[in-house]
Amino acid sequence: MAAWDEVADGVFQRRYQPLDVSVCVVRGTGGLLVADTRSSHRQADEIRADLRELGTLPVRWVVNTHAHFDHTFGNARFGPASDLGAPIYGHERVPAHLNTYEREVLAELIAEAGGLAGEWREVVITPPTVLVGAAMTVDLGGRAVELRYLGRGHTDNDLLVHVPDAGAWLAGDLVEESGAPAYGPDSFPLDWPATITRLRAALGEGDVLVPGHGAAVGAAFVAAQHEQLATVAALITELHAARVPQDRALAEGGGRWPFPASHLAEAVRNGYAQLAG
Repeated sequence: MAAWDEVADGVFQRRYQPLDVSVCVVRGTGGLLVADTRSSHRQADEIRADLRELGTLPVRWVVNTHAHFDHTFGNARFGPASDLGAPIYGHERVPAHLNTYEREVLAELIAEAGGLAGEWREVVITPPTVLVGAAMTVDLGGRAVELRYLGRGHTDNDLLVHVPDAGAWLAGDLVEESGAPAYGPDSFPLDWPATITRLRAALGEGDVLVPGHGAAVGAAFVAAQHEQLATVAALITELHAARVPQDRALAEGGGRWPFPASHLAEAVRNGYAQLAG
């Protein structure tokens, strides 16, 4: 059974199924900050019920680590139109991403569910109400939380939540633990390693990172995954320079790919497109 795990002082993670999604809470004297809201109104309501286990402090702030449906489709149950009325923070590119990609995802979820689509039909896609550029600091009362954008990777709107006094980072899907990093149609495989380079440079000794999916990790795990991400980017660049056709790249890379070929089709497609200008 899922439970809140205090991964750092006053920083909590709970892993939810489906998709092993991390929902995180940062506790300040002024209230709670919730990072990510899951896939639907009903799943968001489950989060709200589970928050009672952490006491009576209200939810005062919400952050979206990025725009994907499994991290944002519960926004309406926390945001200004709800009874909680919390501001929702997200990167400035999240609204456009929601319109470009996630509305189509919602339509697909409704179509695939058929007669069981009620949960998805309830979803009201709700963009952040406070847009973040390179950085922003949120005062939770007694502690500051830094929202930082370090570059493109899993998407073009990955926002890190840094809790300096706890040595904690909520990394969203820039870091994955329970599966391989997810290269979707909106990913940037050639940029991702440089973004993780910036993250590693910002880490303090002993800092803990909470991935968007999976268990909390440390710097050694991030370093190992960084090497894998860099290998993917280098192989794409090498194969493109050698004029290997895109549809042959995965086979030509052979055993040098650090992740299964089934995870890399979009990485190759997007990398080749970027290299082609």
